[in-house]
Amino acid sequence: MSEALDEAPPRLNWILQHPAYQQMKDLEVEDSAQLHAAFLVYMDLTEVRRWKDVSSLKSPELQLVLLEGREKDGAPIQTILPLPVHRSLCHRSIRHVLDRGFPMVLCAVASDSTLVYQKMTDGLVTPDPPVGPFQDAGRRQHRKRRQQH
Repeated sequence: MSEALDEAPPRLNWILQHPAYQQMKDLEVEDSAQLHAAFLVYMDLTEVRRWKDVSSLKSPELQLVLLEGREKDGAPIQTILPLPVHRSLCHRSIRHVLDRGFPMVLCAVASDSTLVYQKMTDGLVTPDPPVGPFQDAGRRQHRKRRQQH
Protein backbone atom coordinates (compact mmCIF):
# COMPACT_ATOMS: atom_id res chain seq x y z
CA MET A 1 0.00 0.00 0.00
CA SER A 2 2.88 2.38 0.67
CA GLU A 3 4.04 1.81 -2.92
CA ALA A 4 0.80 3.34 -4.24
CA LEU A 5 1.40 6.48 -2.17
CA ASP A 6 4.97 6.76 -3.41
CA GLU A 7 3.88 6.61 -7.05
CA ALA A 8 1.35 9.45 -6.83
CA PRO A 9 2.40 12.30 -9.15
CA PRO A 10 3.46 15.50 -7.41
CA ARG A 11 0.83 18.23 -7.37
CA LEU A 12 1.77 21.15 -9.55
CA ASN A 13 1.06 24.75 -8.63
CA TRP A 14 -1.92 25.67 -10.83
CA ILE A 15 -0.82 29.30 -11.04
CA LEU A 16 2.42 28.34 -12.76
CA GLN A 17 0.43 26.32 -15.32
CA HIS A 18 -2.18 29.01 -16.07
CA PRO A 19 -1.98 30.36 -19.66
CA ALA A 20 -2.21 34.00 -18.52
CA TYR A 21 0.67 33.46 -16.08
CA GLN A 22 2.70 31.83 -18.84
CA GLN A 23 2.06 34.84 -21.12
CA MET A 24 3.20 37.21 -18.38
CA LYS A 25 6.27 35.09 -17.71
CA ASP A 26 7.13 35.23 -21.43
CA LEU A 27 7.35 39.03 -21.11
CA GLU A 28 10.63 38.37 -19.24
CA VAL A 29 10.15 40.76 -16.34
CA GLU A 30 12.82 40.14 -13.72
CA ASP A 31 10.72 40.97 -10.65
CA SER A 32 8.93 37.71 -9.78
CA ALA A 33 6.93 39.38 -6.97
CA GLN A 34 5.52 41.92 -9.43
CA LEU A 35 4.76 39.12 -11.90
CA HIS A 36 2.83 37.26 -9.19
CA ALA A 37 1.00 40.48 -8.24
CA ALA A 38 0.06 41.07 -11.88
CA PHE A 39 -1.38 37.57 -12.13
CA LEU A 40 -3.47 38.01 -8.97
CA VAL A 41 -4.85 41.30 -10.31
CA TYR A 42 -5.53 39.66 -13.68
CA MET A 43 -7.54 36.91 -11.98
CA ASP A 44 -9.49 39.44 -9.91
CA LEU A 45 -10.31 41.58 -12.93
CA THR A 46 -11.35 38.69 -15.17
CA GLU A 47 -12.98 36.25 -12.75
CA VAL A 48 -14.41 38.46 -9.99
CA ARG A 49 -14.99 41.89 -11.53
CA ARG A 50 -15.70 40.49 -15.02
CA TRP A 51 -13.61 43.03 -16.93
CA LYS A 52 -13.43 42.60 -20.69
CA ASP A 53 -10.44 42.34 -23.03
CA VAL A 54 -7.86 42.08 -20.22
CA SER A 55 -4.34 41.54 -21.53
CA SER A 56 -0.81 41.84 -20.22
CA LEU A 57 2.08 43.81 -21.67
CA LYS A 58 5.56 44.79 -20.62
CA SER A 59 6.66 48.31 -19.83
CA PRO A 60 10.26 48.31 -21.10
CA GLU A 61 11.10 51.54 -19.24
CA LEU A 62 9.86 50.25 -15.90
CA GLN A 63 10.55 46.52 -16.40
CA LEU A 64 7.04 45.78 -15.09
CA VAL A 65 3.99 43.87 -16.26
CA LEU A 66 1.06 46.18 -17.00
CA LEU A 67 -2.50 45.09 -17.63
CA GLU A 68 -5.00 46.66 -20.00
CA GLY A 69 -8.71 46.10 -20.02
CA ARG A 70 -12.23 47.48 -20.01
CA GLU A 71 -14.58 47.52 -17.02
CA LYS A 72 -17.43 46.55 -19.36
CA ASP A 73 -18.15 46.28 -23.07
CA GLY A 74 -17.79 49.65 -24.77
CA ALA A 75 -15.97 51.24 -21.83
CA PRO A 76 -12.62 52.94 -22.47
CA ILE A 77 -9.42 50.94 -22.08
CA GLN A 78 -7.64 51.41 -18.75
CA THR A 79 -4.06 50.61 -17.83
CA ILE A 80 -3.59 48.77 -14.54
CA LEU A 81 -0.26 48.88 -12.71
CA PRO A 82 -0.11 45.98 -10.23
CA LEU A 83 2.52 46.40 -7.52
CA PRO A 84 3.36 44.47 -4.37
CA VAL A 85 2.85 46.73 -1.34
CA HIS A 86 6.53 46.60 -0.39
CA ARG A 87 7.57 48.05 -3.75
CA SER A 88 8.06 51.81 -3.91
CA LEU A 89 6.79 53.96 -6.75
CA CYS A 90 8.18 57.25 -7.98
CA HIS A 91 6.56 60.07 -9.93
CA ARG A 92 8.56 59.15 -13.04
CA SER A 93 7.07 55.63 -13.02
CA ILE A 94 3.53 56.97 -12.75
CA ARG A 95 4.30 59.45 -15.53
CA HIS A 96 5.45 56.60 -17.84
CA VAL A 97 2.15 54.79 -17.36
CA LEU A 98 -0.01 57.93 -17.69
CA ASP A 99 1.84 58.93 -20.87
CA ARG A 100 0.45 55.82 -22.56
CA GLY A 101 -2.76 57.83 -23.01
CA PHE A 102 -5.19 55.61 -21.09
CA PRO A 103 -6.67 56.15 -17.63
CA MET A 104 -4.48 54.48 -15.01
CA VAL A 105 -5.41 52.29 -12.06
CA LEU A 106 -2.78 51.47 -9.46
CA CYS A 107 -3.37 48.18 -7.66
CA ALA A 108 -1.48 47.50 -4.43
CA VAL A 109 -1.20 43.77 -3.74
CA ALA A 110 -0.61 42.70 -0.13
CA SER A 111 1.13 39.48 0.88
CA ASP A 112 -2.25 37.99 1.89
CA SER A 113 -3.55 38.71 -1.66
CA THR A 114 -5.62 41.70 -0.59
CA LEU A 115 -6.02 44.07 -3.54
CA VAL A 116 -6.53 47.83 -3.25
CA TYR A 117 -7.35 49.75 -6.42
CA GLN A 118 -6.68 53.48 -6.79
CA LYS A 119 -7.52 55.50 -9.90
CA MET A 120 -4.72 57.85 -10.89
CA THR A 121 -5.17 60.96 -13.03
CA ASP A 122 -2.97 63.34 -14.92
CA GLY A 123 -3.33 66.41 -12.68
CA LEU A 124 -5.86 67.29 -10.03
CA VAL A 125 -9.49 66.28 -10.36
CA THR A 126 -12.29 68.01 -8.51
CA PRO A 127 -14.31 65.40 -6.62
CA ASP A 128 -18.00 64.96 -7.34
CA PRO A 129 -20.25 66.64 -4.79
CA PRO A 130 -21.97 64.34 -2.29
CA VAL A 131 -25.35 62.99 -3.34
CA GLY A 132 -28.43 63.27 -1.18
CA PRO A 133 -30.01 65.69 1.24
CA PHE A 134 -27.63 66.62 4.02
CA GLN A 135 -28.34 68.68 7.06
CA ASP A 136 -26.34 69.77 10.03
CA ALA A 137 -26.90 67.27 12.81
CA GLY A 138 -26.22 69.96 15.37
CA ARG A 139 -23.14 68.21 16.69
CA ARG A 140 -21.06 71.35 16.69
CA GLN A 141 -22.95 72.93 19.52
CA HIS A 142 -22.30 69.95 21.79
CA ARG A 143 -18.54 69.84 21.33
CA LYS A 144 -16.44 70.87 24.26
CA ARG A 145 -13.94 73.57 23.60
CA ARG A 146 -10.34 72.88 24.38
CA GLN A 147 -9.17 74.88 27.28
CA GLN A 148 -6.06 76.85 26.60
CA HIS A 149 -3.57 76.96 29.43
